[in-house]
Amino acid sequence: MAQEIEIEFKNLLTEEEYVRLYDDLSFESVELIEQTNYYFETEDFKLKQLGAALRIRRKKDTWTLTLKQPHTDGLLETHDVLTQEDVNQWMISRPVSAEHVETQLRELGVSINELKYMGSLMTRRKEREYKNTTVVLDHSFYFEKSDYELELEAHSKETGLKVFRELLDHYHIPERKTDNKIKRFFNAKPQSD
Repeated sequence: MAQEIEIEFKNLLTEEEYVRLYDDLSFESVELIEQTNYYFETEDFKLKQLGAALRIRRKKDTWTLTLKQPHTDGLLETHDVLTQEDVNQWMISRPVSAEHVETQLRELGVSINELKYMGSLMTRRKEREYKNTTVVLDHSFYFEKSDYELELEAHSKETGLKVFRELLDHYHIPERKTDNKIKRFFNAKPQSD
């Protein structure tokens, strides 16, 4: 499938909150997933202005190009699988064609030739099923920073919001305005780059 609607809720955590959730929800028994996001943008930040974001994610030996765009129910994600050779070209700001993402970019008025590599963010992730949702604990590293994050993915906004708030209430974690990873990445990016 080249497209999907992502419904997720996010909350930054302190290290102590992260450890408490990790221990109480038995995350130690869950496989650790290491993934790296490589971010792309135009010189004048067209994607950001449109509320969109573009990344290549490496997960094990798989490379997936994903464009995220605003959607009434969450985010519309458009995907293309890339080869290592394709990724090498993207990393030197010579993007190769990616059928589904390129079509969406054209609709946004963005040419893939305008895109350049901006940097990466590595995440150590654990995820498990919880009350008909997926709870994700992330520890991310970018530039000189690291942060902890709770994500909850759901099939509907209503279910997701209910379970998300119950989880925060149960563990006495304040609901924090949490930017997505790409926004946190760009906010932390040194200005000299």
